[in-house]
Amino acid sequence: MEQNKLEKIVSLCKRRGFIFPGSEIYGGLRGTWDYGPLGTELKFNLKQAWWKYMVQDQENVFGMNASIMMNPKVWEASGHVASFTDPLIECKTCNERFRADKLDDIREHEEMHAKKKEKVEWTEPKQFNILVEAKLGVIEGEKLTVFLRGEITQGVHVNFKNVIDSMHPKIPFGIAQIGKAFRNEITPRNFIFRSREFEQMELQTYVKPDENSAMSVFEDMRQMRMQWYLNLGMNKDKLRFREHAADERAHYARAAWDIEYETPWGWDEAEGIHHRGDWDLSRHSQFSGEDLSYFDQETKEKFIPWVIETSAGVERPLLYFLLDAYHEEEERIVLKLHPKLAPFKAAVFPLLKNKPELVAKAQEIYKDLKKNFSVAWDDRGNIGKRYFSQDEIGTPYCITVDFDTLEDDAVTIRDRDTMKQERIKISELQAYIRKSLE
Repeated sequence: MEQNKLEKIVSLCKRRGFIFPGSEIYGGLRGTWDYGPLGTELKFNLKQAWWKYMVQDQENVFGMNASIMMNPKVWEASGHVASFTDPLIECKTCNERFRADKLDDIREHEEMHAKKKEKVEWTEPKQFNILVEAKLGVIEGEKLTVFLRGEITQGVHVNFKNVIDSMHPKIPFGIAQIGKAFRNEITPRNFIFRSREFEQMELQTYVKPDENSAMSVFEDMRQMRMQWYLNLGMNKDKLRFREHAADERAHYARAAWDIEYETPWGWDEAEGIHHRGDWDLSRHSQFSGEDLSYFDQETKEKFIPWVIETSAGVERPLLYFLLDAYHEEEERIVLKLHPKLAPFKAAVFPLLKNKPELVAKAQEIYKDLKKNFSVAWDDRGNIGKRYFSQDEIGTPYCITVDFDTLEDDAVTIRDRDTMKQERIKISELQAYIRKSLE
């Protein structure tokens, strides 16, 4: 099942309204994806879980939301214009292009041609900048070339001074952001794993330029980020740390580790934890002419802080949570998503939809629960089909209103994972669902 699990996830996401191919009715646009009703809820829940854990539950962490388009000099200072490149090669047989460092993709392509008894020859690698250009202005020929940001990191660093001046934080402190990024990927692949438009969730922690204190924060962040996945129910045996080799790290990185997940195509990155030194602030200080140093009121020291970064995509963890939650059992498919992530926290059913008194009572419960939770209404088909329909989209609880409800003000609640049912009072439903989210 592992070999074709990704295909099953793609099918489920299309069929049940999680994720659709971008611009599908026009033949699509490779590397872009649209999120349907359930996918939008799942993505929102994932970002909310990250924000609560990384910002609201922490001390001295501030949030921000930088512009997608920035002055082009930002990307010169960050090094993206000069070095944000991938090596590109082209198949001379079919003219398809690949990243030269993605050997698995190249091998698969060669095997495809080999089955057709075709010989493959490749062009020499060329460096290809993956920043996405845009044009601003009203007069053709005079428009300014800007870039859709290739990462959200720089939007935080260019606002370092603004946050210092407005919030007066004590070092160490963090600035967090969730936002869109764009890359002109040569070979988008594996569903939403690598796409051309995506979201990132990042925390930049500013520390004193001292290796011991910096590495202490680095290790705390490493463990903190791994715990986030475990808290949301991901299988610990599917997760691991991997340290970047010296020749793999960015030239400014003093340390770099990835959290990886064991996917159907092998171990692959979920997110990175990086010790960036003073690269970002020193470069932006140099290129902008602004003093981006920090003055420590307690020690009376002035210095350029070092940066410890945690950087996760939204789409990759989302895909991993789907893969991890997907189970095929006798007579049903079930997504065992953590209740915090599940698009709907509960579904409400009238036992029979042709009985007005049952429908009215079920509607009353449904509307009351919707005040605090995302809840589904389902009166299609028989109860068994409704259960399995909700199982497939990951709804943790199904609530059935029957004739006894009209007498005892209690409902039958069914657990998605165990399929066990119990009778509880309507007045206890809110607390019952809330407990599962806590």
